[in-house]
Amino acid sequence: MTDLMTEKRLDTQSLLDRIETLETRLAEVEDQIPSDRVTIVVFSGELDRVLASLVIGTGALAMGLEVSYFFTFWGITTLKDNKTLGGKTLFEKMMTMMTPAGTKGMGVSRMNFFGIGAQMLRSMMVENNVESVESMFQMVKDMGATMYSCTMSQDVMGIETTELIDGTIDAGAATMIADAIDSKFTLFI
Repeated sequence: MTDLMTEKRLDTQSLLDRIETLETRLAEVEDQIPSDRVTIVVFSGELDRVLASLVIGTGALAMGLEVSYFFTFWGITTLKDNKTLGGKTLFEKMMTMMTPAGTKGMGVSRMNFFGIGAQMLRSMMVENNVESVESMFQMVKDMGATMYSCTMSQDVMGIETTELIDGTIDAGAATMIADAIDSKFTLFI
């Protein structure tokens, strides 16, 4: 009888050990499950592509997901509020003058024809009761999207933080990667 009881205790202990191992493994797996969030990298500064990023972002926000935008290189023009030339090098001044400040001056990726394509797209949006890019941009901000501006791109392009809209957060690639790792999906637009 004693051998049987010892054997049962061993079986119980081995089961408890297995349960503990499984609980540890489950906790490790749960730590790797992404959050209910989306990361959108906006590389393009073209009206139609920025519009696509905003449509996706508003949809994700409406579904209750957190949204982080990471604006880099040409996409940073979306965040520009003004053009500052003071204190910049010649190339930085040239870059400032050649890129739009904000969404108003953006061209489209195809058939731009010196701005006519962008005007056509905006007119077609009005005709079809589609929110303007500016309205959608404000909407994603109001809905709580996080707006990151790539610091390296700012440095390369000579863009000062003071040229960007309020609420923009300066961030490096590590911040975007950390967001992407913790996201259900990441888009590069």
